[in-house]
Amino acid sequence: INIFIPNTPLHDGAVIISGDRIAVTSAYLPLTENTGISKEFGTRHRAAIGLSEVSDALTFVVSEETGGISITYNGIFKHDLSLEEFEEELRRILIPKDEQELSLKERLLGGWNNEKK
Repeated sequence: INIFIPNTPLHDGAVIISGDRIAVTSAYLPLTENTGISKEFGTRHRAAIGLSEVSDALTFVVSEETGGISITYNGIFKHDLSLEEFEEELRRILIPKDEQELSLKERLLGGWNNEKK
């Protein structure tokens, strides 16, 4: 089942991921009560912002109309991110500061040395 195809069972509502597994699909989330959010953003964006305001959740939204990517964390909403900007935000939020400069290989190996002695 594809969540990006309208009128499919998983298209409406949120997908909640816990750890590395899908915990819930088609979930309804609390909407933001922030009246300063532009009217151009609908329920999907308002739910992402609302959840990030009341929890430690990192949320991202793919716009149905434009395909644009938005991200929210701690109530901060950044929209229409490029793929590079989205990846940068994920790294900033999810990777500890002291590991952000490490390469993927260095992070995965954690300093483990594969050389024979």
